[in-house]
Parts: sequence; C-alpha cells; structure tokens
Amino acid sequence: MKGLHTISFILLVIGGLNWLIFGLWGTDVGTWLGGAMDSSIAQIIYVLVGLAAIYEVLTHKKNCKMCGSGANQISS
Repeated sequence: MKGLHTISFILLVIGGLNWLIFGLWGTDVGTWLGGAMDSSIAQIIYVLVGLAAIYEVLTHKKNCKMCGSGANQISS
C-alpha cells in the first residue's frame, strides 16, 4: 500500500502544480492548448488548487501516518 500511496501523492502534486501554472499563465497556456480560461473565478480556483499542492508537499511527511516517523508501527 505504501507504493500506491507514493504514486498517488506524486500524481496529486503534479496535477496541482499543473493547475497552478494554468491559473497563473492561463491565457498564454490556454491559447497554446487550444482554449482560453473563461472566468476569473476559474483562474482563482486553479491557483488555490496549486497552492494546496505546494502546502501538501511542505506538510505531508509530518501529517501522514504512512510517511511519518512511525510509519512502520501502524497496526491494522
């Protein structure tokens, strides 16, 4: 299960950072991808999701039961 946890964490962070890039440079990236961002509310949401991904990277190890110092002591 630790392998699945690690893979899902990496994908979550990559996706969140992708949204952050799209939120910050949405018009340029959106045009490059063939579309454009329709509203500033969507842009704010993209940025917030990206910031949440950065926060998760910074706090994950101390908050996660599988990644923390007691990872081997978890009982089923």
